[in-house]
Formats: sequence, C-alpha cells, structure tokens
Amino acid sequence: MNNFAKSSWWKKGAVHLFPVPALAVYILFVIYPILSAFGYSFYDWKGLTRGEFVGLGNFVSLFTKEPFNHLFWNAFGHNLYYFAVEMAVQNVIAFVLAYLVYSKLKGSNFLKMAYFLPRLLSVIVVGFLWKLMLNPNNGIVNVLLKKIGLVSWAKPWLGDPAYALTSITLVNSWFGIGFSMLIFLAGLHAISTEVIEAARLDGVKGLRLIRSIILPMMSQSLIIITVFTFIHAFEAFELIYAMEGSQGEPYNSTDTLAVFFYRIAFGGSSGGDSVALGLGSALAVVLFFIIATISALFLYFTRNQSSQH
Repeated sequence: MNNFAKSSWWKKGAVHLFPVPALAVYILFVIYPILSAFGYSFYDWKGLTRGEFVGLGNFVSLFTKEPFNHLFWNAFGHNLYYFAVEMAVQNVIAFVLAYLVYSKLKGSNFLKMAYFLPRLLSVIVVGFLWKLMLNPNNGIVNVLLKKIGLVSWAKPWLGDPAYALTSITLVNSWFGIGFSMLIFLAGLHAISTEVIEAARLDGVKGLRLIRSIILPMMSQSLIIITVFTFIHAFEAFELIYAMEGSQGEPYNSTDTLAVFFYRIAFGGSSGGDSVALGLGSALAVVLFFIIATISALFLYFTRNQSSQH
C-alpha cells in the first residue's frame, strides 16, 4: 500500500513538471525583459553603462522634451491609424471571405488555403517583395496602372509621406486577412445551424441575417479579433522596418511607437551611433501600459455588455 501511494504521488508530481520548460522560457524571454525595462527606465545611461538614478526623469523627457514629445504623439497617431485601417480593411474583408467559405461556396476548401497562404511567409519576406512591387519606376503596381491607362494613379507609394503609411497598412492587411478569416470562420461554425435555418424560415435573409443574427452570436470572435488587431497595431514594427527602415521615413510619416522605441533605444535618440537606453525603456513601459490597459478595458466592457444581452 505504501509503494502504491508513492507511485501515485510520483505520477501526480511528474505531470506538473511538464509545463516547467515552457514556463522557464516564458519567464526568461517575456517576464524578465518586462521587469528589466521597468528598472532601466529609472536610470540615466551612458551608452550601455548604467548611470545615476533619475526617477521619473526619462518619462518626463519623453512627454515634455523636444523632439521626443512630438515624435511620441506622431507615432501614437500612426498606431491608431494602423488599427483603424486593419479593422476597416483587413477584418471586414476577412469576415466577407469567411462568410463565403461558410456558405459552402464552390471550391471553398481551396479558397480557405489560398487566403491563409500569405500568413505562412516571413514578415521580412513579405515586406521585401512588396517593396519591390511598389517601386515607383519598375514596380509591378505602377507598371500595371500605366498599362491600363491610369497613369495619374501611379505614385511613389513608399517615398511620399501622403501614401507611405497607408501603403504599409494595406500590405499588412493583405498579410493578415487569412488569420482573421480563420477566427471568423471558427465563430461562424460555432453558431447553431438550427438558429440560422429558423431565421431564414422567418424571412430573415441577406444583410439583415448577418446584422441581426450572425454578428451578435459571434461576439466572442469579434472581441478576440478586435483585441488581437489592437495589440498587433500597437506592436507594428517588422513590416515597417522591412519596407522603410528604422527612421520612420519619409519624414517620420511611417513612425510607430515600436519603431520609435527601436531607434532611441538601440540607434540613438536621433538615429545616430549613441543609444538612449533609459529613454527607450521608458517608452517600452508606456507602450506596455497602453496595450495592457486598453485591451483589458475593452475586454471588460465588451464582455459586460455581452452578458447583459
């Protein structure tokens, strides 16, 4: 009996050891960097050497000292724009495609794979390919526009401040449609077919069916995709870096908070050789609180509203 008890205890204990490697990796690469950024933000740094304790001095400089305050709000506005475009373009198109696949459109299995295929590519590869296609001289986008007679539509997409950020956000939307479509498709399949059939028998069809029945019953999927889109928009870095570099060119028109952080923390406060690690850490802390707070508030209010309905 004693041996049996020991064997049972060992089995139960062994089960709890399996998450340890994943937990260790999470602590090492997520928790530790976050806590380190908090600590670094309270010190003045001489290159990579920690200087004197400055308290909230780095945060004050970030919001009140030129050019940091101007660049911060400029980048913050670009993140909001990034989020708005992703919601209006990426997620709307993704829902339409998901609904077509859900409606058993001919070849829907192939279309499902084709829509998701871009997501399998590296972000750097996607950025490099689209940078070539958007080349103002021999890029395929301008070449096609000229071939069909729309010469005035051909633009220096990545070289004009009026078009650069929009071009990148549209490329990002194209890249993310497949993932959003799968989230929406999972939400559609979670709806009882009996509810859909009953609504159709009552004469509810088309857009009215989507607005009155389908969307309310997909509230959890909508919450998930909205929060994910917000987080992704405020972490926007890789695609911008691949297509425009870390300087937010042209003329800071593609700067986001993550790009701004990279530049001041690792490339100097003005993009030079020196680094401003304390100021960059302060920006990382602010960005962390923006994402965590807004996401938590959005989840709270939307779930509260869903429970009332």
